[in-house]
Amino acid sequence: MQHIIRRFSLLATPFVLLASGGVVAQQSAPPTTPPAAPSLSSSLGVFVFPAKNQSAQVQQGDEGSCFAWAKTQTGIDPMAIKPQTQPAPQAPPPEQAGGGERARGALRGAAAGAAIGAVAGDTGNGAAVGAVAGTMAGGARKRQAQQQAGAQQQQEQQAAAQQAQASIAQQKATYNKAFAACMEGKGYTVK
Repeated sequence: MQHIIRRFSLLATPFVLLASGGVVAQQSAPPTTPPAAPSLSSSLGVFVFPAKNQSAQVQQGDEGSCFAWAKTQTGIDPMAIKPQTQPAPQAPPPEQAGGGERARGALRGAAAGAAIGAVAGDTGNGAAVGAVAGTMAGGARKRQAQQQAGAQQQQEQQAAAQQAQASIAQQKATYNKAFAACMEGKGYTVK
């Protein structure tokens, strides 16, 4: 019986302590302030200092109005900048580059083989050997032309990507210049 009472008292003790409200207490965490949302100026990569001791709330309102003003003046939305590029002329697909090289090579080879065969006394056999050799040479020229076309296409793609990046950087700089002019007009130092 003592064994049952001891078990019951071990189980009941936490409930009694909780009900009495004194012994078991949770430590309360110190109040935390939620992290401040990034300001418009920091999202633009611009540093704004309140030179006339403007409050954070006033600065936030000024940044909002200057953000809208700069957007209107420049026609650029800094949160959705798209590159302004001119479409590049399309090169023919690599399989079309150097088309007919094998056939032309075969004709050239056959003509040369026939001429050599005429000297040797067997124009038909010389033409056949020349045609095979010409076909192989034409195939090599075709592969070389395809490689050159592929390399040129890759260079054009890289140039287009660089042009797009430069366009985005230019638009961002233009927008930031307008934003900074507005903020400076409102008494802030902008860098």
